[in-house]
Amino acid sequence: MLDLAVGLVVTVGVGRYIIKGYPASGVLLTGGVLLLLLSALMGKTVLPEGTTGWQALDVAEYIKTLLMSRGGDLGMMIMVLCGFAAYMTHIGANDVVVKLASTPLQKINSPYLLMIAAYFMACLMSLAVSSATGLGVLLMATLFPLMVNVGISRGAAAAICASPAAIILSPTSGDVVVAAKAAQMPLVQFAFSTTLPVSVVAIISMAVAHFFWQRWLDRRAPAGQEAPLTPAGITADAPRVYAILPFTPILGVLLFDGRWGPELHIITVLILCLAMTALIEFIRHRAAQPVFRGLESAWRGMADAFANVVILLVAAGVFAHGLSTVGFISGLIGLAHAFGGGALVMMLVLVVITMLAAMTTGSGNAPFYAFVALIPQLAAQLGIRPAYLAVPMLQASNLGRTLSPVSGVVVAVAGMAKISPFEVVKRTSVPVLTGLAVVIIATELLIPLQ
Repeated sequence: MLDLAVGLVVTVGVGRYIIKGYPASGVLLTGGVLLLLLSALMGKTVLPEGTTGWQALDVAEYIKTLLMSRGGDLGMMIMVLCGFAAYMTHIGANDVVVKLASTPLQKINSPYLLMIAAYFMACLMSLAVSSATGLGVLLMATLFPLMVNVGISRGAAAAICASPAAIILSPTSGDVVVAAKAAQMPLVQFAFSTTLPVSVVAIISMAVAHFFWQRWLDRRAPAGQEAPLTPAGITADAPRVYAILPFTPILGVLLFDGRWGPELHIITVLILCLAMTALIEFIRHRAAQPVFRGLESAWRGMADAFANVVILLVAAGVFAHGLSTVGFISGLIGLAHAFGGGALVMMLVLVVITMLAAMTTGSGNAPFYAFVALIPQLAAQLGIRPAYLAVPMLQASNLGRTLSPVSGVVVAVAGMAKISPFEVVKRTSVPVLTGLAVVIIATELLIPLQ
């Protein structure tokens, strides 16, 4: 019980400081180092294999190992993904996607039918725009005025714009890449065969919940006459054909999976997509300088990803290893077995912890990365497939962020809609909780334990 108590105290301390606004990477790294040092004092082995001879140096050696492994493989994958996304934003391709997708919706005059159509369209847009906040801002500039002008309240329209990224669809999202690694599955198989069916069911259930919940709230507190708005917040100067460019990595992953063509790593696919886009930009501008300047945005996007995501992954890995080394994981598994139904109990515990952490911190990445590294070990000790734990954790982190009044997407949407963030959270609460329940049920039904 001492091991469990030590892990719990440090975990609560880490959560407290993250909630207070301290940078998650620094807090997680400090908590992980503290756990590893406590493990050494308790006579436990810090390094999985071998030792430097000094326990304190073993801690530094483990951090070095994570920096090399996660920075060079998984980290590089995430950096290139983020660099590509930044390049798509720079050349205006994402704006074109949103503009073209929102055009057919202008022909729908039924308020709540438009609202649900807009939600489904926004979910599809998340395939191209991976940032929840970025997607929310784009939707507020385009779909929000359309919905308000046909009679949907500001609160309901804002909730639609804030919630599409609550369920992950994109197979090239950084979170999905990390989850596939933890699930010990190829990215294509994990994203399409395992995660996508759960995501589709959850999105449909959330759409139904949005329809009844927003209508019920509107009838209780009528929004009154909304001022007409013009969807002119985005200036899309890029050619219409650019709408296909953000989707090329997805197409490449499907094409070069070893069945239709040679099997290529996702980084190779992204390099090809970047090169193709740069060539198209050169043809468009008939000059090299704009192309090279555009590519600079991709490199800066990669650098930002290292600072914001890769370092967080390393810090979370140290923290997770510290929890494992100190004996917290084995104690948690023992408690799950004591309550019976170990696998289901463990899945629910991880989902609740991840969901609450995302709600309090406003971040989907920090809580997910903090615990996703535990999945392979937990699954091995429980004798189950890692995907059974990875998929609901992945979705819970993004669902929880949508219920946080301090998350970037909620704050941005609320500010542009000129309503309180708490009003947005109230509007998203029932759809998000419905989606969470469906994710848990769908995981139990669609993802086998063995």
